[in-house]
Amino acid sequence: MTMHKTVPVSVDAMLEDLRKLVEIESPSRHLDALGASAKAVAAVIESRLGGQAVLVESEAGPHVHWSGGGDPQVLVLGHHDTVFPLGTLERRPFRVHDGHATGPGVFDMLGGLVQAIHGLATLDDRSGVEILVTADEEVGSHSSRALIEERARACRAVLVFEGAAEGGGLKTGRKGCGTFEVTVTGRASHAGLEPAAGVNALIEAAHQVLDIAALGRPEIGTTVTPTVASAGTLDNVVPAEATVIVDVRVESAHEKERIEAAFATLAPHLDEAEITVRGAIGRPPMPESASAELFAVARRLLPGLEGRAVGGGSDGNFTAALGVPTLDGLGAVGGGAHADHEYVVIDAMAERANLVAGLVNTLRPTRTDESQQRLRNL
Repeated sequence: MTMHKTVPVSVDAMLEDLRKLVEIESPSRHLDALGASAKAVAAVIESRLGGQAVLVESEAGPHVHWSGGGDPQVLVLGHHDTVFPLGTLERRPFRVHDGHATGPGVFDMLGGLVQAIHGLATLDDRSGVEILVTADEEVGSHSSRALIEERARACRAVLVFEGAAEGGGLKTGRKGCGTFEVTVTGRASHAGLEPAAGVNALIEAAHQVLDIAALGRPEIGTTVTPTVASAGTLDNVVPAEATVIVDVRVESAHEKERIEAAFATLAPHLDEAEITVRGAIGRPPMPESASAELFAVARRLLPGLEGRAVGGGSDGNFTAALGVPTLDGLGAVGGGAHADHEYVVIDAMAERANLVAGLVNTLRPTRTDESQQRLRNL
């Protein structure tokens, strides 16, 4: 099998839709902005694919769901929230120059959404295809996880349109990831008059940081990284409270269990200090076995395509954990996710749009397949 017959895709039209989405800023947790963004995403879907895109309200903002009708078979999954605060667009507006499109959210992941929509628009028959675009992927997908899992179970495959891996490769595996917050409670006292009367939460936090960092096993893919710390109120007060936030990435379910157990049993070093831990590894690992079947299809459609396991998590972690075949990194070719130099390679947009069309055509059973299945069931 080679790439399905490609249909001309208007890159100019894709760039115009990308501009529309980028210029409506959509930082996670900003409900007004996310409401406007969801309406814009729905409008682009409806204008290119027809039908009705439904806004699914949640405490994190509206998710967008569209169906091409018929029995659900392929779920196209993405998100419209971004990591950049309101006002970023003024400083870094959408631009097209030197073969790149730039602006907040172009790579993660508005460019991928546009490519998916325009790729599906080349299909005369869109039955069996669903699109789900969530509003809270960048902050853990707490409000959307149940909906993601529901729609994934209903379909036979999930295509995730997060940005491509370096060099344009697909993401065939992902680490499980989570965040822990460790709070240390001590006792305040005057730092000059009676420092020994206090319980210094900052000193206890320093001990905890060393204990926590020692949990990492990078040789097997487990990273445990303290990322944010805060303590104290004034320079002459023994701090009564300190907080440490920790990023964790794991490649196996066993390591997930080990790390969560280790955080649950953290013990104080100082007398009378107390430790409270919140958090978990919320996104389970996505093993490469979850994508093997779909990646083989993609390679037949587009020979030379590479696959890579990566450290970042996505909503594909959830669908893979259900046992639903999941292929990630189908979105824009580019780089700079979450950074000011974020960009999309314009010359790759049409090829990636045609890739989604080829995947959907291949993954949906033909009428002949369905007839043969009915005969086998007689």
